Amino acid sequence: MANSKKSSNLLKWTAILLLALLTGLIVTATLIYNRLSAELPDIKKLHNVRYEVPMSILSKDGRLIAQFGGNKRIPVNVDNVPEQLINALLAAEDDSFFEHSGVDYKGLIRASLQLAATGKKKQGGSTITMQVTRNFLLSSEKTYKRKLKEIILALKIEREYPKKKILELYLNQIYMGHSAYGIVAAAQTYYGKSLDQLTLAEQAMIAGLPKAPSAYNPITNEARSMERRNYVLQRMLELRHINQEAYDDAVKQPSSAKFQYHNSDLSAPYIAEMVRQYLYEKYGEKAYRMGLKVTTTIDSKLQEAANSALRQALHICDDRHGFRIKKQQNGKTPLINDAPVVGDTIAATVTKSSNKSVEAKLYNGVKIEIPWSNIKWGGSKLKNFIKTDASIRVRKNKKGNWTITQIPEVEGAFVSMNPKNGAVHALVGGFEFDQNKFNRATQAKRQPGSGFKPIIYTTALEQGYTAASVINDAPITIYDPSLGRNWRPENASKKFYGPTSVRKALTYSRNIVAIQLLKGVGIAKAIETGKRFGFNAEQMPWGLSLALGSGYATPMQMARMFSVFANGGFLVDPYFIEKIETNEGEIIFQADPKIACTTCKKAEEGQNLAPRIISPGINFVMNSMLRDVVKMGTATDAKALGRSDIAGKTGTTNDQRDAWFNGFTPAHVASAWVGFDDFKPLGHYETGGVAALPMWIEYMRTALKGTLVASFTPPSDVYKKGSEYIQKGVVLKKIAAIPSEKTKADAAKKAQKEKAIKEKPVEALF
Repeated sequence: MANSKKSSNLLKWTAILLLALLTGLIVTATLIYNRLSAELPDIKKLHNVRYEVPMSILSKDGRLIAQFGGNKRIPVNVDNVPEQLINALLAAEDDSFFEHSGVDYKGLIRASLQLAATGKKKQGGSTITMQVTRNFLLSSEKTYKRKLKEIILALKIEREYPKKKILELYLNQIYMGHSAYGIVAAAQTYYGKSLDQLTLAEQAMIAGLPKAPSAYNPITNEARSMERRNYVLQRMLELRHINQEAYDDAVKQPSSAKFQYHNSDLSAPYIAEMVRQYLYEKYGEKAYRMGLKVTTTIDSKLQEAANSALRQALHICDDRHGFRIKKQQNGKTPLINDAPVVGDTIAATVTKSSNKSVEAKLYNGVKIEIPWSNIKWGGSKLKNFIKTDASIRVRKNKKGNWTITQIPEVEGAFVSMNPKNGAVHALVGGFEFDQNKFNRATQAKRQPGSGFKPIIYTTALEQGYTAASVINDAPITIYDPSLGRNWRPENASKKFYGPTSVRKALTYSRNIVAIQLLKGVGIAKAIETGKRFGFNAEQMPWGLSLALGSGYATPMQMARMFSVFANGGFLVDPYFIEKIETNEGEIIFQADPKIACTTCKKAEEGQNLAPRIISPGINFVMNSMLRDVVKMGTATDAKALGRSDIAGKTGTTNDQRDAWFNGFTPAHVASAWVGFDDFKPLGHYETGGVAALPMWIEYMRTALKGTLVASFTPPSDVYKKGSEYIQKGVVLKKIAAIPSEKTKADAAKKAQKEKAIKEKPVEALF
């Protein structure tokens, strides 16, 4: 009886003790919960998550040019994710995701038992909801306090948000290695594919990454990544997401992952850098994280044409100067360049050389054959060099055939824009951006040479000269204060042509006539005209050498200058950003360019009109003369395009340091420049018509394809006198009569006779 009573008391006190302990635990848990809850972040911020998305730069037709930002991320709606990829991720990370309430208690218990058994604290038991909590709301530190917060927040999130929303947050935020966040970035980083292009094996590989992106990375640790991939496939089979046949096929697949170095659809690095600089100046470092989507004015088809035209022109120019051989420092193995790909040139090794061809292996192992007919430009010097194991560079020529080549030493730039509003259609700042990031299209200060002459001729027409005015092309000596010495200018041909019409002088780029015109109108007026065309005073020296383009300009400025002649006489502003959108699709910038409009009388509501800087008549006459440059002057090679609406002007500077062609139609204006960065001469035959014009022609083959030839009708302020156009409304300048050769001879005889009469004795006169 006593024992029974003792037993009853023991049970009673045990129950009391357990109740007290339970009460204490509940009180303690409540206190901990209340304390932690006060420290927890607000889960409602997940309603409007702003992902740190890199800046994306696109062509106007939507092709990706570049992305800037430390982390790669492209958010995706969960409804657009392939079901099998979701199954793979759930199989790998949280197969009961759609059943639990945010916490996998069995998983937590397993993790706790593992900790008790091993004494080592390892991450485990985390659901996808808990991972979302950790990635968006908490730090990644591994502490018990953080784990408790994670559990509390996960339960709250599950009550606040639907499962699909939680899953979408996870799919877009999870780190996947190589600076890729989210599944879309992972697919592009490792496979260069969109989600719907991934194979089952590739889906499983991506699904295996979140657990340990470094350890299971298919690029840096292929063996472990394959083990992880096959584990995910096994789990998918066990969960009946795939059948045995699909599993067997997938596990046989080798790893196809490789780092995608070029994640762009269109090569336009110079314009991409221009956009990056602009946005950095506007927004600072946050520009790289705001997810801005920048649509440029670049036309992808025209940009590709410009890339090809520039490289082809530089190769042709470089080839004319022969083959160069560079050697390693030990002097044993001849090399051209160590980089595998530079521009359109590819590193290769000669494997065999015969009398008919050269066999070579590209740096990536691909074997090619090059006929000797494609190597003639190098001459015997190159033939002696082509031996087995020699390192060479190759490229595909215009016909798509392999040829031995070299990286051009000469550089170039090309800008094309819409003359009606200044939208830049294509821009190339050099042969290879990765080799030299200097943007010659916008930064190079080069002498425009004869390309500047239209400014002088425009000034002359405004001051009363006409295209029919005749100027004497004869030797002159001038003291030029800008040079500080006497100057005896010459024509490029070293010849003088006597009486020459203004039209003919521009057509054949006669230097003496341009100088005489500048003398006639005055330097001040010419500089004022230059300012109207967008140049500033420091670009135009105060001297007669200005007539020959001795100042400086960039290719972009030259394209803007010639846009005036192309659009009817209006000055437009070049621009390259069409619109900027936020990651949510809100447009925060929309371009509103000034428009060249020949029919608009005044700026009406909603119109942004470009200012007219030359009259319709002056513009028409200049356009007419610049067309003659193509028809019969220094740019006749452009007639190969078979059009009558092409006009332009070549430009070549002293010692051939700069070669230009600036040309246009009413729909396209483009400037092509060729030269050395160190200003050394190109060579005496490398004129604008030889070195730069081919680049312009090749580009225009694409730009003008399928477009109608524009009509050419005189405006109301121009009338025709004989075969020449004369602009109305100006007082024609009286040009001093230039004596003909017969008149000169008669005058000489008369003077001689008068001298003889004066010298004779008076009586001899009778």
